[in-house]
Amino acid sequence: MAVDALDTRILRLLIERPRTSVREYARLLGVARGTLQARLDRLERTGVIAGSGPYLSAAALGHPVLAFVHIEVTQGHLDEVGDALAAVPEIIEAFSITGAGDLLTRVVARDNGHLEDVVQRLIRLPGVVRTRTEMALRERVAHRMLPLVESVGRDAADRTR
Repeated sequence: MAVDALDTRILRLLIERPRTSVREYARLLGVARGTLQARLDRLERTGVIAGSGPYLSAAALGHPVLAFVHIEVTQGHLDEVGDALAAVPEIIEAFSITGAGDLLTRVVARDNGHLEDVVQRLIRLPGVVRTRTEMALRERVAHRMLPLVESVGRDAADRTR
């Protein structure tokens, strides 16, 4: 979906001021409330805006250990292993991947012992051949979308010139 300069400004405000009202966004952007609402509806309908919930901290929820667990799966069992991962609450993301392994999971834990317990649970899942775990030491770049939004907006502006 093409994102134009106004969309970029809207997305920036949503990221920087997520608890602001639609009326206030419209005022800040200098557009009619109806125009803003139509843009927001389109951005949601096309999947650019994929959610609006709060960003939660696993560390503040008592799970400060973060690891990435690569899972190798028996051929033909990717879907069933993927479905089984959804039942493990410490897995906060899982992706099928190329390269070494078949799945990459982002796992949080209370401590190293708890992480080991989670990994052992994964190893016991039917269809799992082996796992490889890499622990995160420090977050260097927090999850972010604003630089990408701004880049897409600049590219769109360049195409219209």
